[in-house]
Amino acid sequence: MLGGLIFNLEPALDAQLRRDAGLSLFEYGVLAGLSEAPDRTLRMSVLAAIADGSLSRLSQVVSRLEKRGWLRRTPDPSDGRYTLAILTDSGWDKVVATAPGHVAEVRRIVFDPLTKAQVQQTAAIARRILQAIAPDHDCLNDRR
Repeated sequence: MLGGLIFNLEPALDAQLRRDAGLSLFEYGVLAGLSEAPDRTLRMSVLAAIADGSLSRLSQVVSRLEKRGWLRRTPDPSDGRYTLAILTDSGWDKVVATAPGHVAEVRRIVFDPLTKAQVQQTAAIARRILQAIAPDHDCLNDRR
């Protein structure tokens, strides 16, 4: 049952983003990750980890997003061996325009079918699983 949920959730969210925003779920993850970073800037290797993709996949996606004017790449001034991805103002506008529809879809398919108690149980379960996977993860300290 859990496998069916996992294998169907991502395609459902991807379909909504493609239909409503012209973005894949991975592309949105890249833009959203940059939107939350200090100065809207991350090393490509860090961005790949946040977006849950390989550097080669990220590089291809970043090239497409650069062509749209939503981000740019530049050498890291503190260490030229690294490349920084920087969200442009246009990219920020795209995230801001896309987020409400995406959040509404997540709520519709993930949270609306659940009772308040089930949402609380899901949060507690997710926290326990994340603690087993990544005990030092930042969101384990976030009690929102």
